[in-house]
Amino acid sequence: MKNNRQQKAIRIVATLALTLALAGIAIPAQAQTFTSLHSFGGIYGTPPDGSYPTGLVQGANGYLYGATTAGGNETPEVSWGTVFRISTTGTETILDNLYTEGLSGSQAGLALATNGDFYGVSNSGSGANSPGVPYKVTPSGAFTTYTDSCTVDCGTGPNTTMVQASNGDLYGANQGGGAYGEGTIFKLTLAGAQTTLHSFCETQNTEGYCLDGNGPYTALVQGTNGDLYGATHDGGPYGGGTIFKITMAGDFTTLHSFCRVSGCPDGAQPYAALVQGAGGNFYGVSSSGGAYDAGTFFTMTPSGALTTLYSFCGLADCADGSAPLALMLATDGNFYGMTGSGGASGGYGTIFQITPSGSLTTEHSFDGTDGFVSQVQPGPYLIQDTSGTFYGVTAEGGTDWPGCPTCNGTVFSLSMGLGPFVETLPTSGDVGSTVRILGNRLTGATSVTFDGVAATFTVAASTEITTTVPTGATTGVVQVVTSAGTTLTSNLVFTVR
Repeated sequence: MKNNRQQKAIRIVATLALTLALAGIAIPAQAQTFTSLHSFGGIYGTPPDGSYPTGLVQGANGYLYGATTAGGNETPEVSWGTVFRISTTGTETILDNLYTEGLSGSQAGLALATNGDFYGVSNSGSGANSPGVPYKVTPSGAFTTYTDSCTVDCGTGPNTTMVQASNGDLYGANQGGGAYGEGTIFKLTLAGAQTTLHSFCETQNTEGYCLDGNGPYTALVQGTNGDLYGATHDGGPYGGGTIFKITMAGDFTTLHSFCRVSGCPDGAQPYAALVQGAGGNFYGVSSSGGAYDAGTFFTMTPSGALTTLYSFCGLADCADGSAPLALMLATDGNFYGMTGSGGASGGYGTIFQITPSGSLTTEHSFDGTDGFVSQVQPGPYLIQDTSGTFYGVTAEGGTDWPGCPTCNGTVFSLSMGLGPFVETLPTSGDVGSTVRILGNRLTGATSVTFDGVAATFTVAASTEITTTVPTGATTGVVQVVTSAGTTLTSNLVFTVR
């Protein structure tokens, strides 16, 4: 009886902590520790491990996975990018060389799907499918190329990481191409069938701006209402980009249009994906505009009402950085992101923490030897691992910077003293549907609950549990009790459909 009361108390405390975080009440974090884990060898060289990494994603086995835009061979003529795996201590393994697959570069990062495999899109391929080719890679490196996935109105320049929606399909965006040459939004099934859902720039205004935007650089995010939300870097009636939503069936709506003139108070030209936070509102950053024309942090209602919460400084030595390119919501209720310039160490950019109300703290200033973000590769630069630690990539820089032509990106970790958690894949499902739970030290787990309702489960590995949504489960957090008696809570609420 005492143990049951203790477990109930632990669940209530953990649920309260997550509720506070999701409600926008930030939990103070501990002092930070930054560690450089890996510097990429360059466009070509020995070993040819790639260059210009485009982001990271945690796999079910606990390793981190990513792709590079270039590198992977000892001669520059065939240095067309790689897919890699890296441990949380920095040991890297090249899983595939894109040149050997007939592909060239991968500016889009990898997406982890519910089947445990990773999906990406290369910049181009060969033959009729040269605009860009989706591919799948298993955790061990088995590679599948979907060369015949699209033949009509295909987009070009896929810069964004795809996202798996609640229907099981992947959704992404192309920077160019499509029916009007200004980019697309597409759907990709796990079997590789691709469908173009929207082509940007069907209509223009008298100034030549695409009214629905063009050049989407940001990944899509699925809202709690099931619709997908994203942003374009350019276009809209004022030329500064747009925020839009699109249903899984392709119904498109422009929600907000940024202006382009210097000092636009709401910002302009967003690179980073939106994040849904408290009460269903979205948060985001723009790379320019704001009070100092150096970018903003903003919140937006699902209907498109936008409020600027913070303006980044425009000077090269501003401690808070400028031109923010990444944003994510962590388990302490704060947002974390990265800037492409500024900071206290020569203007190479920063890692920052910002509260939902807009109070910013600079956590790290890059100096070039530990990398710098740049605007070369807009992508998912920063993630939070289930250990609680942040991991990220920079697109340029490295150990021997400056004066190093082969210093083309890094992998780093940032500890803020946050505790471990579990992550569900997917984040919603019907009663009886299969769910993967990712975490650490899960061997010997004694309990899995969905909003307090016990579920049957199997420990597949120390980093993965497989389970099904139990009868009677309602929307709420998922919790795992480990063999040590520790309760791990999911970073997001699981929605029971």
